[in-house]
Amino acid sequence: MMTRGWTLFFIASILIGWLGVYLSADSKIPDYSETPREQVPDQYKWRVQDLYPDMGAWEKEKAAVTALAAQVDERAKDWTAGPDKMLAFMDWLNEVQLRGYRLMVFAQLQSDANLADPLFQKMKGEMQFLFVNFAAKVSFVNPDILKLGRAKIDEYLAREPKLDVYRFSFEKVLRNADHIRPAEQERLVSMTGLFSEAPEKAATMLNDMDIPGAQVTLSDGTKVTLNTANYMKYRASANVEDRRKVMEAYWLNQKQFANTLSILQDGAVKEHLYRAKVRNHPDTLTAALFHNDIDPAVYRNLIKAVHENLGPLHRFLTLRRKLLGLEQMKYGDVYASAVKAVSRTYTYDEARKLVQDSMAPMGPEYTAVLGRAFSDGWIDVYPNQGKESGAYSNGIYGVHPYVKMNYDGSYSNVSTLAHELGHAMHSYHSNQAQPFVNSHYPIFLAEIASTFNETLLMQHLLKAEQDDTLKLFLLDSYLERVRQTLFRQTLFAEFELDMHEHVEKGQTLTPDWLNARYLALTRQYYGHDRGVMDVEDYIQYEWSGIPHFYYNYYVFQYSTGIVASSALADMVLREGEPGRQKYLTFLKAGGSKFPMDILKDAGLDMTTPRPVEASLRQFEGLVAEMETIAARLKLVQ
Repeated sequence: MMTRGWTLFFIASILIGWLGVYLSADSKIPDYSETPREQVPDQYKWRVQDLYPDMGAWEKEKAAVTALAAQVDERAKDWTAGPDKMLAFMDWLNEVQLRGYRLMVFAQLQSDANLADPLFQKMKGEMQFLFVNFAAKVSFVNPDILKLGRAKIDEYLAREPKLDVYRFSFEKVLRNADHIRPAEQERLVSMTGLFSEAPEKAATMLNDMDIPGAQVTLSDGTKVTLNTANYMKYRASANVEDRRKVMEAYWLNQKQFANTLSILQDGAVKEHLYRAKVRNHPDTLTAALFHNDIDPAVYRNLIKAVHENLGPLHRFLTLRRKLLGLEQMKYGDVYASAVKAVSRTYTYDEARKLVQDSMAPMGPEYTAVLGRAFSDGWIDVYPNQGKESGAYSNGIYGVHPYVKMNYDGSYSNVSTLAHELGHAMHSYHSNQAQPFVNSHYPIFLAEIASTFNETLLMQHLLKAEQDDTLKLFLLDSYLERVRQTLFRQTLFAEFELDMHEHVEKGQTLTPDWLNARYLALTRQYYGHDRGVMDVEDYIQYEWSGIPHFYYNYYVFQYSTGIVASSALADMVLREGEPGRQKYLTFLKAGGSKFPMDILKDAGLDMTTPRPVEASLRQFEGLVAEMETIAARLKLVQ
């Protein structure tokens, strides 16, 4: 997630009512960014011991899972001969996957908290090797299901009710009849997992660890080395020269590695093309969306709808330029808080209370579970030396979700906390309601619960606050999040589609092509030729620092996610208990159906462009409200 940092400033005369809790003038954010992991207080670290109490327990479980997985040849014999044998095999397969996943997550959490420790890299490598080899050995499963056929599967389901838990899994395989290869070919394809993630991992290590940070001297004489965390902090500086200097220095520093990063990006996209061809899909987009039964038109309609509605974004940027007092807005100004009078910092305790209070419309049972996230070791709060940048949530079946933060006190990070806890609540409810095989919600739904929480947070603040200055600040902060989630991620989605289509034509992703295409799209979205914003040349290198471009058509789901979440949040706030139950039905569905069907059960049809258009209208309406407030405060003419 993107972060912004603001200097603490607040006018004491407007500290009224509940605001006194959140807007403390002496708020302090501890800085552990250069502190070794073991010296960070335990209260700010996730409790990995809930997975395994110590390394010995992890090693013991790894040995047990390895032995369990080694039973594959014995268990594979005649596994489709009858419903009882099929049930026994599927239960065994389910157990290996669940226990193996927990082992991998333990290693992943430890590694992400301390990238420099080679032990955790070794553990991850061991688990990857185990998973890839196991996947190769069970590659016969899908071909065997296809060979068995729908009629026989239906017969087995009727004869053995306990098999019903795997019904949707069988359905997903059966619809793949034209895309699954014979068993030996499937085994060979699965073995590519040993190296297929190498481009992504190499790019992550380069960007987070190995690329030397650019050196800048700020206007007050402070010398700063721009690692990822410092870049995100200082690009939002209230000082115009500082933020522009930081932005330019950071991305020009990437230029020296553009050749290497372009090769990695090219390799990742060609791996996506390889998989599309192996699976007999006409193109990479169709292949990526097929698993979730999503029509490629949904992707293209999103890009089309946003392209046709860039006016509201340009209107928002123009207003921010005026509020920032700039004659011309540059891309280096895009992350600055436009409402200077209430630039401020939130302690972690303040953020916690804000998030919990804002979720009140979801009812006491929901908020009680949310409280456990803060009290029961679900969250890793602050940056520390060697910790991976960014934020995420990982839901562990049978344990609890884990949330990684790099909390810096900005409102953006308060919203990020709400966002990641939305993921956590989705995982928690899905894991409670579904068996493991159906608990993992599809990627298309992954960003809905997260942005739903962001929307409730903003609605809570706007409803509680009467002061125009603070309301303007909150609207600016929220709409900036929407800019990043809806407009910016759609820009990314279009760039990602362009990359894949370029490779599908037999071309290579060279630095020149990547730079030119990214710069052209950024200038189009941000109104460079319309005089809205000066998008400087150095932004052409920004693609090289976006990890999501390795994820195979992932980013568009941030955009569709916020569109869906806006509609669902409106439903909950408008309908009360009926809307709340529909939303909880959505959370509890996990991956038990295809995503479009799950959303339809919650009352939302994403197959038409109408939800996207409605979300864009809502964005423009909030921009208009900002303009009205700014005029009333005589901040703009």
